[in-house]
Amino acid sequence: MPAQVETVGLRVAFGAVVAVDALDLAVQPRTAVALVGRNGAGKSTTMRVLAGVMPPSGGDVRIAGIDVARDPAAAKMQVGYCPDVGGLIPRATPWEHLMLAAKLRGLRPGWQERATELLDRFDLLGARDRVTAGFSHGMGRRLSVVLAVLHSPTVLLLDEPFDGVDPLGVEATLEVIGDAKAAGAAVVVSTHLLSLAVQACDEAVVLRGGRVVGAAPVSQLAGQAGEDHYRSLLA
Repeated sequence: MPAQVETVGLRVAFGAVVAVDALDLAVQPRTAVALVGRNGAGKSTTMRVLAGVMPPSGGDVRIAGIDVARDPAAAKMQVGYCPDVGGLIPRATPWEHLMLAAKLRGLRPGWQERATELLDRFDLLGARDRVTAGFSHGMGRRLSVVLAVLHSPTVLLLDEPFDGVDPLGVEATLEVIGDAKAAGAAVVVSTHLLSLAVQACDEAVVLRGGRVVGAAPVSQLAGQAGEDHYRSLLA
């Protein structure tokens, strides 16, 4: 089965600084892969390239078989993306965010029921008509995940979705990752929280200095032995 997310020799440089160097990645449908590593490892930069919001400096990137460099608009239509920071309009409410997303995505009537269910699942239904400027960091994270999954994307990209999120939000995020996999999506989760990467994903790719230094089923990173192995890769 062809990969839904594929990079070959991905390179991203900011002048003389190389953030991602020769990254090869393949994520199959019904599979969740975690990008793990310390801050500055290249996780978020990789996610931005996959989401089509940042061009690569080199290499090939395909989303659902679409060459991102040749047809970025078509690739973006396949993606649901939760960025690591930002992405929300401070003076807009969650429901206004969802209406805008539905319009931009061309969702058919009936999306409102799914939107309401997602807001309820993430404990945001009571805040649907509040402007997001007053949201806590965790509330903003939860809304970003809701927006990413609203249209049931073929490729789901969640960058630090657990950061500052309470247990209810973590559970809801784990649930929507499982739902996306069951529907046939490829999922990529970037996180510095190894224990949640193990819970959320099937495989883990460890990044250090923009390079892959290890890749394995998450079972090999579970428990104390897994933590020790992970630390050894980051040393």
